[in-house]
Amino acid sequence: MSTVKIEQAIFSALGIKQDFQLSPGPSLHSCFAVTDLAVASIAAVGCALGDLLQSVAQIDSGPPGVDRRLASMWFAQSLYPIGWPLPPVWDAIAGIYQCSDGWIRLHTNLAHHRQAALQVIGTKAVRDDVQQALLNWKKDALESAIVEKGGVAAAMRSNAQWQNHPHGSCLKDEPLVDWHGTSGRSKAWKGTPQRPLKGLKVLDMTRVLAGPVATRTLAGLGANVLRIDPPNWQEDNVVPDIMLGKRSGFLDLGKPHGMKILSDLITEADVFVHGYRADALDGLGFTKEYRELLNPELVEVSLNAYGWSGPWANRRGFDSLVQMSSGIAEAGMQWAKSQHPTPLPVQALDHATGYLMAAAVIKALELAITHGEYNRARLSLAKTAELLKAFAQCECEQLDPTFTPDDANEVVEHTPWGRANRLKSPLKMSNVKLHWKRPASELGAYPLNW
Repeated sequence: MSTVKIEQAIFSALGIKQDFQLSPGPSLHSCFAVTDLAVASIAAVGCALGDLLQSVAQIDSGPPGVDRRLASMWFAQSLYPIGWPLPPVWDAIAGIYQCSDGWIRLHTNLAHHRQAALQVIGTKAVRDDVQQALLNWKKDALESAIVEKGGVAAAMRSNAQWQNHPHGSCLKDEPLVDWHGTSGRSKAWKGTPQRPLKGLKVLDMTRVLAGPVATRTLAGLGANVLRIDPPNWQEDNVVPDIMLGKRSGFLDLGKPHGMKILSDLITEADVFVHGYRADALDGLGFTKEYRELLNPELVEVSLNAYGWSGPWANRRGFDSLVQMSSGIAEAGMQWAKSQHPTPLPVQALDHATGYLMAAAVIKALELAITHGEYNRARLSLAKTAELLKAFAQCECEQLDPTFTPDDANEVVEHTPWGRANRLKSPLKMSNVKLHWKRPASELGAYPLNW
């Protein structure tokens, strides 16, 4: 089964020892083993927890279980509003367009990315006008022009083209989880067998979508997650889903007072999870050396869209764009016998990488407590894409991603926007209670303190 193979690749990258149990179920409709990736990445969190409990507290929690159907559902969405709508997932002009020599995807959900794309294209934000203008562009030239303006876009490439690309060829030398360790004084475990991450201070500087999935998972295990964003930052289309269990506040890092607050938060944190591009924190003055000076015991897990080496290491990116760049959308088009690029049925690179990041945090904690190693781990959407591409879909019952959850698998959550059904977790452990103390909240709703 491909699940076992994906599990082996993931567990080896994370240094996980335990096994897990899987309940049977259907798969998301794709040429790739998306549901197997969902199961294995979620299982990695449970198995990392099992290793932590065994190493630190000599507690045998037994193999965790993963509900295959719920795993697929969480990769789509975990929140279903009652009587109120979620905002649209995509901006009006975001999506796939035909150029003179192929296909390109524009990502325009953020206002400054939309403005950059429109400056290059030279039209108003009207989809038909954009499409007409793009017929006069070559896809690679348009991709480069939008990126140079500070926007984000991705031309569609086949897997073979990506492997021969100056950046795609660099990914073969990057590990799925890139570990860096330093030695120091061992941490004390603050958790309990039921809430293993209780008392853990997690500073969250992540955005849509992988990083927030990671910190949402840590919050469900008892961590005190504090997210910080620039003033007035909004992600309306995903906040109700991914802000579960967390607090968040706004912070202006362009002012000395904001820099002082961030320094204080890093000094007091146990874990720092961030999704800034490789050079972004350095540009703010928070270099790796400065962070280590502030908090030598800090566990740090970070994310980059296109990986950590090669010419695109500092390029902005999102799941849907990496699918276009890396050959996933082109492979889906061939598999579906379609005339259009065919992406994955869910944002699988984001979600899987998020769970891998959460598992990396837990594994790093175990190593810090048992061996005095304060590990730093780096992951990327592009490397998760390479993992997924290695596993084709097996013949099995297909799961429609537009399914409706049932009462047995959901609980009612009272959010600032209204009541909603929240899916129960697909991860089951005999001792651990995976639940969230706080409903999802709006960004900037809390003071910035621990």
